[in-house]
Amino acid sequence: MKSRKVIVVGASSGMGRELVRQLAARGDRVAAVARREDKLAELAAEHPQQILPFPHDVTQPESVPELFAEICRQLGGLDVIIYAAGVMPEVGATEYSFEKDRSMIEVNLTGAVAWLNAAADRFQNVGHGTIVGIGSVAGERGRQGQPMYNTTKAALKTYLEALRNRLSKRGIRVTTIKPGPTATEMTAHLKQTGMMGAEDAAERILRVMDSGKEKFLKPSHAIIFAIIRNIPTGVFRRLKL
Repeated sequence: MKSRKVIVVGASSGMGRELVRQLAARGDRVAAVARREDKLAELAAEHPQQILPFPHDVTQPESVPELFAEICRQLGGLDVIIYAAGVMPEVGATEYSFEKDRSMIEVNLTGAVAWLNAAADRFQNVGHGTIVGIGSVAGERGRQGQPMYNTTKAALKTYLEALRNRLSKRGIRVTTIKPGPTATEMTAHLKQTGMMGAEDAAERILRVMDSGKEKFLKPSHAIIFAIIRNIPTGVFRRLKL
């Protein structure tokens, strides 16, 4: 496969970090964007010829246009952008924290729109490109445990679908990735067994990222969540999922 120029936003840990590693290992030139400069430096040192580190806080969307243009200049173009940044703070069963909710909106949704809008505008002008958003199965229904996390992932799913409908006629692919529970820093507080590893998740993402479709990382989830989406609201509430 021809070497490509890629931006990964949310590159300092979890799936984002593994995506950068695997993209660089196969010869792609990758701009790794994340807030933690020390983590970016460690990552870039693994493939210094392939990985370009760019410190950035996604809660500062006003800085995106200038940084996006500079990254494209240093990469010498752009073929793929992957938005992998996300936060899911622990929320108590009776807790309503605006600060936590706002952090999820800013990172999971507003940051995604800032970066992916910039990419969409560029790609529609050049007539090619792939946009990838890391969503979640959490966006399929409004589950009581994480109201705002579910909301941001549902909104991201709809935003990416709209981009897909708008851009597909121009030859641009927009892919929505729906991982299930994955072992990362973000999910460390969850008491779940059998989580997918971040390395495995990244491998699966790279296999389907050019599909231009919504993709569950586990085929079984497509069936499970088709059922969950169609459970009547009253029944779903009593299930306490």
